[in-house]
Amino acid sequence: MSKPPSPRPAYGVGWSANRRIAIVALALAVLLAIAATVAFLTGRGEEHHDRSAPPRANSSPPPPTASKPPAESGLVPRPPRITEPVAYAKAAAKMLWSYDTRNTSRDEQLDGMQAWMTTETKYADWTSVSGQVPDPVLWSRMADQDQHAVAAVAEAHFPSAFKTALADDPSAITQAYVYVVTVHGKQRISWKHHGGGAEDRAVTLAVQCRPHHRCALSAIAPSVAP
Repeated sequence: MSKPPSPRPAYGVGWSANRRIAIVALALAVLLAIAATVAFLTGRGEEHHDRSAPPRANSSPPPPTASKPPAESGLVPRPPRITEPVAYAKAAAKMLWSYDTRNTSRDEQLDGMQAWMTTETKYADWTSVSGQVPDPVLWSRMADQDQHAVAAVAEAHFPSAFKTALADDPSAITQAYVYVVTVHGKQRISWKHHGGGAEDRAVTLAVQCRPHHRCALSAIAPSVAP
């Protein structure tokens, strides 16, 4: 029996702050230049894996050029009809941390994820979200190992810098209605021959929730102060 490929960084773990600054600056500019008060960090959950762990990575694929209406693709769930940003961020984080290469293709994963995005392109950073999906070669290697993951969300909250800016000028949110939410949880990854492991996760999301409309995902943002 051949030895499984050597471990790679887990799908959904690493996010580059520099790659996300543009969308975060846009969203936070609406909130009285909050970007000046935010400490950008690159959060990464502590990894716990078995020596026989299959490939896991966070390579960035090229983004699609058009937005799609909410739909279910493969095993990616439909976006929920939620109008409260913290609740939506919790659902979105769970979606981002879950996948199943056994019966969902990489294209289906991307299509399903894109359905969660805002259709207002001015506030959408699809690259930051699609970048969580491995490249086609690595996805194929993961599929060879039947790799799949489920997630549980522990808590979610507005970062203090966001709450401070919003308190200073509550009307500032009314231009884009983009909220910043940090979510914490745990991802459980499994693969062939009873392999598996659990990893802590943390992600900061930009979520758009206009009045009388369901929320939508705008971006994965750099981590911010609690």
